Amino acid sequence: MGEKIFKTGIKRDNDLMYYIKGGDVWATPRKKPGQPKGKAQKVAAAGIEMDYSKYLYYLDGDGDVARKERQVGGSKRKSKKAAAPKKAPAKKAPAKKMPAKKAPAKKAPAKKAGGKKGRKK
Repeated sequence: MGEKIFKTGIKRDNDLMYYIKGGDVWATPRKKPGQPKGKAQKVAAAGIEMDYSKYLYYLDGDGDVARKERQVGGSKRKSKKAAAPKKAPAKKAPAKKMPAKKAPAKKAPAKKAGGKKGRKK
């Protein structure tokens, strides 16, 4: 959880998405299928000095402005264990090659029945 930095006491509505912009609390209607995009409106003027490089700002469950320290640098890397010296792989005898198979002989194409050429009227 983050730390509360400003008490607004906003009653949250499930049809609105809340965010902090320019130190104030804004709400925009959630997009619903078949309906046009709604306009954002300012809900509360908090006037907070914001440091985006260090903190993430949001409206918490109680309707107050809160901030949480950003995670910088992505996920932690696993520490590498001391690598044991690798053994050389055992050499295997080369596999015997099988003689190449010959392709079966192709059959002559079947002759077509006489078309229009040899027909008498």
